[in-house]
This record gives sequence, structure tokens and C-alpha cells, in this order.
Amino acid sequence: MSIGFRILPVASRVAPAVVEAFRALPVANVSDSMSRMSAGGARLRPYYSGPTMAGPALTVKTRPGDNLMVHKALDIAIAGDVVVVDAGGDLTSAIIGELMQAHARTRRLGGIVINGAIRDVAALRASDFPVFAAGVTHRGPYKDGPGEIGVPVAIEGMVIAPGDLMLGDEDGVLCVPAAEAEAVLAATRAKHAAEEKQLAATLAGTTDRTWIDATLRKLGVM
Repeated sequence: MSIGFRILPVASRVAPAVVEAFRALPVANVSDSMSRMSAGGARLRPYYSGPTMAGPALTVKTRPGDNLMVHKALDIAIAGDVVVVDAGGDLTSAIIGELMQAHARTRRLGGIVINGAIRDVAALRASDFPVFAAGVTHRGPYKDGPGEIGVPVAIEGMVIAPGDLMLGDEDGVLCVPAAEAEAVLAATRAKHAAEEKQLAATLAGTTDRTWIDATLRKLGVM
């Protein structure tokens, strides 16, 4: 194998129990628990109608507009995997469409993330299979390579290693490093519980708003 045409094994994946625990939590709370330092960029939007995406990453790096290695990734991914494709953010040609999404769903994968374009949007949006992409075009892909599977990729500065936890909902896509997933899970659960308590107080009209004036006085505004 040479650089540009490689298929590497995934050494380990985030534990299934951890994946399922994250599925019940908002991505925004996970992001807050990671100090808001990681994000896949505002262009990655959901193109499906369903629950939160969660699963270990099977990474693909491909030439913009080419999906040869994406096809291969869909064939070798295991159930629950989220196929994460760095196609350079190029929107000239679609990397996947309805047929590839159907194949991924049949194989019980966890979702597809494309840093690039997709097509057949009406069909994808009508499905509950998670698909996130940077844009849409009717133009189809090429199938010549090069491309690599199982290598670290980066999307808008968010580094994704094979086996890391991928999350996605209406607020966007986030990667949680596998080695830190359990610590982030504990922090996110605490954050979510605090926000639920704050929301209840807000709805009851008993929330404490004195922090606003205190902050303004500290800044010399009041």
C-alpha cells in the first residue's frame, strides 16, 4: 500500500455502552463539556429525519469529488459505525446519494458524515438514517481514487481518529476522542442535569438573574 491508496484497520472503537449513553444527550451539552474547543463547522448540516447520531468513526480521506474509497468503507464498516469522509469540503460533485445511503442503512451502520456534497436530498431527508454534509449538488462523483480508509482526518480543525465517538443532531457534528469519552460523558451528564434544573426554574419564574448586573458592574458598565 502507498500513501493515497491505503486501507488500514481500526485498532479499537469506543465502547457500545458509552455510545448508547451519549445518544440521550444534546450535542450542545457535550460541546460545552469539552470547553467548546471542538466542532465540525457550521456547514455540516443534517439531511435526515431522526434521532441523534452516535457511533464509532470509520474515517475516509478522499480526493474531492471521488467516492471510490467511500464505497469500500461502506462495505467494510461494522454495524453501528459512522463513516466520516473528508472530501476537502468541495461541493462540486456529490460524494453520496440515495443508493449509497440505502446500502449503509441495509448494513445497519450508524450514519455518514461528508465534508463535501451529497445529492438525492429529498429521499435522504425523508429517511431516519443519519446523514450530515456540507452542501448539495446534482453532479455525481468519480470513482478513481485516490483515497484512504482508517487514517486520521480533520474537518474544520476537528481531528477525528478511527474509533473515536461521532455525535450529531440538529446543532451539528462533534467528535469525542475515544480515550476521553467516559470523562466527557460524566461531565455532560452533570451539565445536562444542571440545565434541566435551570430550565425548570426559568419556567417557574424563580431563576436568579442577579449575575447579569453583577457582571456589568465588574465591567464598569453600571
